[in-house]
Amino acid sequence: MIRRQFIKSFVLFSTILIGKPSRLFASINSVSLGQKAPVFLLNGFNKNNPNKKEWSLDDFLGEWLILYFYPKDFSSGCTLEAKGFQDSLSKFKKLTTSIVGISADSKEEHESFCSSAKLGYTLLSDTTAEISKSYDSWLDPYSKRNTFMINPKGIVVYKWIGVRPIGHSQEVLDELIKQQRIYA
Repeated sequence: MIRRQFIKSFVLFSTILIGKPSRLFASINSVSLGQKAPVFLLNGFNKNNPNKKEWSLDDFLGEWLILYFYPKDFSSGCTLEAKGFQDSLSKFKKLTTSIVGISADSKEEHESFCSSAKLGYTLLSDTTAEISKSYDSWLDPYSKRNTFMINPKGIVVYKWIGVRPIGHSQEVLDELIKQQRIYA
């Protein structure tokens, strides 16, 4: 019986991590395009700013922000997604855009993950799930794999719900270029 439960849980978790986007995970109450992004104040880690302990939405006003939620540090899908953003980080920086990842993992786990995966952007710890819930990105006990594009005024201009980790960073980069033309 335990084996059967494990297999069912593994299949569900794998589907969430790697599966195609699904309306099953979208919600009627999700963050609306054209509205202010929900505010946050979270502990986190960024190897380029190791003395900073907390980040807020206000830290990113005046620049574009890609805010992505993901289930778990060190899992295969999350590692693929994180490395995809890292591989494109210089392109995002040229477009005055910050990348921030949020999960329920602790700051210490984020620090270890950043070191292991050689990530040069911020990972935030939403251990209470409060922020993940405010972005409709929580499926207990993990953050859902959703991404939000926030313009320099703090407005959500694009979102991806139930994303696939492979190729996602390029998809976001392509849309960012389009959105920057619209808001120029």
